[in-house]
Amino acid sequence: MVKQYETVFIVTPVLSDDQMKETVKKYTDFLSNRGAEIVHTNNWGMRKLAYPIKKKTTGFYYLIEFKAEGSVIADLEVAYKRDERLLRFLTVSLDKHAIAYNEKKRAAKQQQVEAPAEQN
Repeated sequence: MVKQYETVFIVTPVLSDDQMKETVKKYTDFLSNRGAEIVHTNNWGMRKLAYPIKKKTTGFYYLIEFKAEGSVIADLEVAYKRDERLLRFLTVSLDKHAIAYNEKKRAAKQQQVEAPAEQN
């Protein structure tokens, strides 16, 4: 059964911008190749960690929202665990309320982007 998921991962801050983009592309391609439909991606950028992880105090946060079969999640998390560029990751299944909230949040953000353009 296809469900909607959200995965967030933290990439080590020592990577260059290109290496960061390459890491993100690796996982979006990974999901697409396994039949997942990418709903939304969001680069949260460099953030300070709540506590040091592998002696790092900051990391690049990235979110991917997607629809996929449950079996894809196990493969994705194995790939995450094997990748030494990742500090942490979390994948959660979204219920109908979370999906509605995310869609509402994206619509509001899109409206904010369009409103200043109309004023000019």
